Amino acid sequence: MLNEQELVKACQKNDRKAQTAFYNLYKSKLMGVCRRYTRTPEEAEDIYQEAFVKIFNNIHTLENPKAVGAWVRKAVIHTAINYYHANLKFQQNTEYENIVLSNDDYPNLLSTLTSEELLALINKLPDGYRMVFNLYVIDGYNHAEIGELLGVSENTSKSQLSRAKELLRKQLKQLGIVSYERT
Repeated sequence: MLNEQELVKACQKNDRKAQTAFYNLYKSKLMGVCRRYTRTPEEAEDIYQEAFVKIFNNIHTLENPKAVGAWVRKAVIHTAINYYHANLKFQQNTEYENIVLSNDDYPNLLSTLTSEELLALINKLPDGYRMVFNLYVIDGYNHAEIGELLGVSENTSKSQLSRAKELLRKQLKQLGIVSYERT
């Protein structure tokens, strides 16, 4: 069995067996990413497959096979965003009043949930809020990058994140999770 870097090199030579192994290697790791950006498992599967078509079409441009994990993840996220734009018609939200930016401890608070519970909560968010929340809180993009990716202003990104957090607070409160304390 080939290691990851050997798989990349074989994929760069259009080796079909290596492509299948590479596709399967990342499927369990990245289907969760796809699911966070979609409403259904079928949409996630579509995004994953579309991403890998792009990945295999562009793998020859990857100069450092050791960086393949981040490169593949970024390709999947960008494909999910493109899918969102093409199919869900992003609704810009330009109401900026009452924007509350806080130092919430979301990563710790959300870590108290199982991945299935977290996915269910995120999927309840309106589409724009869900996209911004995923990009900012989970995938680590900043508001300028999010604005560029989604075609919105930086302030719209901030507003949608604030509103997403408020909706999540309400959902968490309904689940009895009001605060997180480290032990």
